[in-house]
Amino acid sequence: MKTDERHRTIAELLRRRQEVTVEELTVACDASGATIRRDLEILAANGVLRRVHGGARSLIGRGENPGYGQRELEDRDSKKRIAAAVAGLLVDREHVWLDSGSTATEVARALFARELTIMPMSLRSLNVLAGGDAAGTRPALLLPGGGLIPGELSFRGPMAESNIRSLRFDTAVLTPCAVDLKDGILAHDIDDAAVKRAGLESAGRVVVAVSASKWDAQARALVSGLERVDVLVTDKKFSAEERAQLDQGSLEVVTV
Repeated sequence: MKTDERHRTIAELLRRRQEVTVEELTVACDASGATIRRDLEILAANGVLRRVHGGARSLIGRGENPGYGQRELEDRDSKKRIAAAVAGLLVDREHVWLDSGSTATEVARALFARELTIMPMSLRSLNVLAGGDAAGTRPALLLPGGGLIPGELSFRGPMAESNIRSLRFDTAVLTPCAVDLKDGILAHDIDDAAVKRAGLESAGRVVVAVSASKWDAQARALVSGLERVDVLVTDKKFSAEERAQLDQGSLEVVTV
């Protein structure tokens, strides 16, 4: 098993369990104890887990949002497909508002060499978009300001919201913490919901990029109903009943 495969396996186990031992992980990953211990040190440094004697402990409390390090390891292939589809919806010279989170970071990677103006809502996306040497086409960047959330490295607060609302974007790319057909777009906390709502309300078109695992997930802060969304990009396979509900409005669904 390759390193990234082992890391995903460990993260998935700690989604379901509070604690795992090195011995259990050697079996699950078909790797030596020394290799697993190195993996746990790396994952602990990236905020995925807490290292304890003889194994690792999950950082996910009941009903809490997993940390960025944990989410970054999950649904990677789906997020890359979603990001590529989002990139295909944007045309050169658009002004784009880009949400925060691991899916948004993948979207930033897909937009790295595009002729766009982008306001990224996290330092992670900002670093992706501003990275490398100066040669070639690169998006112009607008910074929202505001406070910075540790771990997530996302911008929050009244200053960020005010700066977002002072501009008009061609497209807002939202990456919800959860989504469902009844309530629509959800976030884990009211500060994140307020920033997402500011981005949505400042854009001529709203694209929601969300992996199947976020459908019907737990989140409490309402951002908006799906009637405010123009395009939904997801890897979720909808039932006939769900598709009929989606088809009642003008929402375009892109399945990857």
